[in-house]
Amino acid sequence: MKAATAAVDYVVKNGKRTAVILPIDEYEELLQDLDDLAVIARRKNEPTIPLAEVKRRLKKNGALRR
Repeated sequence: MKAATAAVDYVVKNGKRTAVILPIDEYEELLQDLDDLAVIARRKNEPTIPLAEVKRRLKKNGALRR
């Protein structure tokens, strides 16, 4: 995630921040980050594939040229 570049406005009620107003681009980026984290959480118990096996598969399919 990129650092915030635009000004963020806070909605304050009774001296406490209750909401935040931010640019739509930053909001969409936060949603994408949240989605990425959800995918990671769902897949955390899936078996892993050794890097050598991934390279072998890519080379076999012509996607890796080394």
